[in-house]
Order: sequence, then C-alpha cells, then structure tokens
Amino acid sequence: MTRVHYDSHQLDELVLQMMETEQMGELVYRAAIACAHHPALKKEWQGYLKDAQAHQAVVRRMCDALGLHPDAPSAARAVARQLGDAWVQAIETAQRTCDPDTAQRAACECVLHAETRNHAHWELLGRVARVAIGDVGQTLKAAYKAVEKNEDHHLHHIQGWHRELAIQALGLPAVLPPPEAGKRMGQGLGSAPRAELQVALH
Repeated sequence: MTRVHYDSHQLDELVLQMMETEQMGELVYRAAIACAHHPALKKEWQGYLKDAQAHQAVVRRMCDALGLHPDAPSAARAVARQLGDAWVQAIETAQRTCDPDTAQRAACECVLHAETRNHAHWELLGRVARVAIGDVGQTLKAAYKAVEKNEDHHLHHIQGWHRELAIQALGLPAVLPPPEAGKRMGQGLGSAPRAELQVALH
C-alpha cells in the first residue's frame, strides 16, 4: 500500500488556527451566554463553554507533539482571530442595541459560524490523523477520537437552535428546545472513556 504524505507545514498552520479558534470560541460562548434567556439554551452553552476550555488542552497537547508553541503567530491565525473578534463584537452589539429575542438569535448565529469553522478544522485534522504515523500520528488520532463526536454534537445542536429561533421570530410554530437537543450524537468529550481523555490530554 502506498503511503499517503501530508504537508507538515500546513498541518502546523492548521493546529495553530485550531488553537486560536478554540480560544476565540471560549470568548464567543461567554458573550453568547450573556444574551441567552431561554433556560435550556443557556444551560447548553454553559456546557459548551466548558468543552471549549477542554478542547484547548487537547490542542495544546498536539502543539507539544508537533514542537509548536501554542501562542505562536501566523498569518492564518491572525485571520482566525479577526473572525472571532467580529463574532464577539456582533454579539455585544446585539446585546446593547436589540431586544432580548433578537439579541439571542444574533448570538445563536455567531455561535453557528464559530462552530462551523471549528468543526471544519477538526474534520481536516481527522484526515491527517488517518495517515500520520509515529508519536505524532498517535497524538493526532487520540485528539480526534476524544473531540470528534463532541464537535458533531455542538454543530448539530446549534443548527437546530438557529432554525427554531428563526421560525419562532417569523410567528410560526417552533419547537423549543429543538428536536436536536434531545439527541446525543455519540459521546462528547465530557463522557468519553477515561483512557481516551488521558491519552488526549496528557
């Protein structure tokens, strides 16, 4: 079987962007929680804030394996920071200038953007993890296995909240919490087997 090679420089860039996106994700969720007035949505976002903090530890472990400083700058990382800053600013603007329902929907939309980007990063990492070998390969595989289902869950749920809140705003019958909120797409980071987390975090 022919071995598949990947661009190690681009992997470094991806991991640095992931570090930035997870850090910005924490700020996005802190801002979004302040706009959430539906109890179930606020509770869910509080859980996702904890997940974002845990994901940062997983990405730091990958940085160690790749010999990267987790705060190392790059052009692509700067773009990721600008996107995150824009989402946080949009949420804060909505909170200041809009009625509570509109602000909550705006926060939901920004969370959707953040989670879509984050999910795409982890999906790309999974592609590399399949072909990477050695210690780096083991670290990438462990990180992806620990976080993948968690990221799927986040994106799936925020899509449901975004849809149903928009439907409600139009005066149409909405399901809140959305149907997705009752479905757990596999095990998330918080419920992953202890052995998987130990490998991913240490």
